Amino acid sequence: MLTGPDDRSFCERVSEALADGYVLHGSPALTHDGERVIAAQAVVLPSPRPTQ
Repeated sequence: MLTGPDDRSFCERVSEALADGYVLHGSPALTHDGERVIAAQAVVLPSPRPTQ
């Protein structure tokens, strides 16, 4: 789960995770802490499929 302020840095972290082989899981979530918008995005690393 990646979380942080909804800014360029957060988007870059999501992009880095995708480049490392992670895939998005579900929709992003946004909330407000009284001062700023906080984003969250679940990512998962797919397990290799067993060879037969």
